[in-house]
Amino acid sequence: MIVSNIQTNQPAAIISGNERVVRPRLSDARFFFQQDQKRSLASRVNDLARVVYHNQLGNQLDRTKRVQAIALGIAKLLGWNETLASRAAEIAKTDLLTDMVGEFPELQGIMGRYYATLDKENAEVAAACSEHYMPRFAGDVLPTTQTGTLLAIADKLETLVGIWGVGLAPTGDKDPYALRRHALGICRLLLEKNLSLSLPALIELARKQFPQKEVQEKAQVSEINEFILDRLRAYLRDQAVAGKSFTSPEIEAVLSQAPEQINDVIARLYALREFNGLAQASQLAAANKRISNILKKTTTTIPNMCSAKLLQVPAEIALHQALEALKPTLDSAYAKHQFVELLKALVALSEPIDQFFADVMVMDPDTKLRDNRLALLQELHLKMNLVADLGKLA
Repeated sequence: MIVSNIQTNQPAAIISGNERVVRPRLSDARFFFQQDQKRSLASRVNDLARVVYHNQLGNQLDRTKRVQAIALGIAKLLGWNETLASRAAEIAKTDLLTDMVGEFPELQGIMGRYYATLDKENAEVAAACSEHYMPRFAGDVLPTTQTGTLLAIADKLETLVGIWGVGLAPTGDKDPYALRRHALGICRLLLEKNLSLSLPALIELARKQFPQKEVQEKAQVSEINEFILDRLRAYLRDQAVAGKSFTSPEIEAVLSQAPEQINDVIARLYALREFNGLAQASQLAAANKRISNILKKTTTTIPNMCSAKLLQVPAEIALHQALEALKPTLDSAYAKHQFVELLKALVALSEPIDQFFADVMVMDPDTKLRDNRLALLQELHLKMNLVADLGKLA
């Protein structure tokens, strides 16, 4: 389609002029297409060594090997085809060396898929040559194949960890390597494909592929994990997931717990919304916030476990017994990702918690009693916040 800003009843001259421009470009494209087919994508792999990726991170062949290792690691975790993952990672970037992509850079990935198909590569491998760029922008479609999905995650992780590791993390509006877009892409792939993968473990998998000491030192898993979760936070605020949007306090309550598995986040949010409908929800949220404040102000080391022998006041004994009785239910529900059931089970603690704060002085002058009560509150706080930080709702 041609668009002209001139109104005319005789468009022949405009059509003819555009044809004179377009025809040679199409002729060039046909020539490049024919020339490129004289060499397979696989035969171009070693030539990637001649293409600089980043002066501190090596060439495109170095990068290809890192992406390949990450893709294989993900395939093992998911139980997906490792052979296809390895092959797709090996040839995915080779179309950058073709004449067609050299002349028309916007066709990278697209031509890789065509050429891989003509080379009689596995159909999923050919698709991954294009799909590993997905999503290219906010709202873009995701890969349709398993190999394309894991290669897309691997490719984005390698870029994010590598560029972060050489000290080029985004600052303010500056993000020349589009790390925010890569982080959002990882979020969407894990979330919308419902992949049960630990985000910190993925980051560490990528980090291990870089031999450079500087990258190892600067690419801290905790920092990159928080950066990715921050992009997820913005995404959830901007999107209506499954027809429903979530409030900022709900999102913050879930993400402040830094859940390792991003695919759990939506289930946690829906569970939290259902929990909010309970009569005891606000009461439990307020109690949780109070416990958080007490624990934050504590400067001494709190014991890991509460000792039943040191409990004296009936209210603290009752709370300890209620918590111990409920722990198996909470742990089982959490292990099975039954977040709604877990949060509803917390209702049984509502009265014992209220009675505890009414009758018990936590900061007792006796340090043994004080520390034991703090240990009880710490255990309680941990179990109440398995799904989300309920105190964020108060």
